[in-house]
Amino acid sequence: MRGRLVIAGAALAMALTGGTAWAGETGAGTTGPHHGGKGIPGYEMVTLPNENVPNFQRRTVYCPEGKKVIGGGAEARGNEAVLVGSFPTDDGTGWIGLGRQTDTDNVGISVFAICAYA
Repeated sequence: MRGRLVIAGAALAMALTGGTAWAGETGAGTTGPHHGGKGIPGYEMVTLPNENVPNFQRRTVYCPEGKKVIGGGAEARGNEAVLVGSFPTDDGTGWIGLGRQTDTDNVGISVFAICAYA
């Protein structure tokens, strides 16, 4: 449930902020159609599975070629994990996530992008 709230909140933030973001670390994500995208041409969710990275290091997942991000989210994992940022890339082709932990120098970060033909 927590992950779904993060994605929904991030998608709302994207709609309200006009998509401003920064470029970041790239990563290979997994792709595949997911339920709930009926009627949206090319709807697909791309995920960058959890990986431990240094605190505040950005992880970025990109949409397949020809698609744009229409939403996304990220999750910080760990005992004292805090999600610091979750936002689209400047060019609208991916989603960035970053976080930190208060009791260690690395954090687990997962990133999700909801993609479609624009």
